[in-house]
Amino acid sequence: MLGPFVVLFGPTGTGKTESLYRHCRGMAEVISADSMQVYRELTVGTAKPSLELRSVLPHHLVDICSLHETFDLGTFVEQCERLIAAIAARGKLPVVAGGTAFYLRGLLYGLPEAPRAEPELRRTLFEELRERGEDALRRELERIDPLSAGRIERGDTYRIVRALEVHRASGRPLSSFRRPSRPRRDLEVTVIGLYREREELYERINRRVEAMLENGLAEEVAALLGAGYRGDEPGLRGIGYREFFDALAVGELRPADLTVRDTRPDSVLRVIEQIKRNTRRYAKRQLTFFRRFDSVRWVDAEDHETLERLFRY
Repeated sequence: MLGPFVVLFGPTGTGKTESLYRHCRGMAEVISADSMQVYRELTVGTAKPSLELRSVLPHHLVDICSLHETFDLGTFVEQCERLIAAIAARGKLPVVAGGTAFYLRGLLYGLPEAPRAEPELRRTLFEELRERGEDALRRELERIDPLSAGRIERGDTYRIVRALEVHRASGRPLSSFRRPSRPRRDLEVTVIGLYREREELYERINRRVEAMLENGLAEEVAALLGAGYRGDEPGLRGIGYREFFDALAVGELRPADLTVRDTRPDSVLRVIEQIKRNTRRYAKRQLTFFRRFDSVRWVDAEDHETLERLFRY
């Protein structure tokens, strides 16, 4: 039996970090379930917890790999299970917190049967993505695995590559592999889902994206560009980065625009509006996915009394 531990999730912008700071200082350690915060090169656009917060509430699985490295679902679950046991042995409460739904599902329900990532094959596929483009790879996926292709939104090149990777490695479509449909029985876990009313959540998202721009998101993208990144690395296909790199790729944004701070160029402001829109849509998809989880205690993010009780169950 693994636990006891807490899982805290909710759509982006709900207030997970604020809840952790308010209710978990001194009694817990956090395991990040965020597929973007693992990358050392990405800070502003991933809304990483501040160093100040991490000094009073330790966070794990943050800044642990580079954009050139692979961090997949299997690795997350393995690391998470190890950390839960280690944190509990130190007399602290393990709290798995984040918004990456497939990470949390893998932990709570178990890993799917599909084969693990193959780094060399994945590198080959991303090179094909650079050379052939997303549309060509999507057409290939539609031919060999139309069910998976129909589930993947345009722009989600990471999942396109993963589906092609599984087919090339196994000879079987990704959609043919069984995914566990019932929660694991070997977990002693309290699952908390944070929510806010839609209008409030969307306003928080808009303010959060604007704060990222003020805190240096465009300059962070400029630094990544200067370091030789082209935007097709898995970590850079996440919302907040892919919009910048896509605009750069088609000439709608110039590298010089990224570092103009006094009066932001219209090209940068258009990207920011795209990030807001895409983040709102992502939050809606997250909530839909999270609603399928079993045995969740849904709590309003401002209901601090209930949250305090659940963290001290």
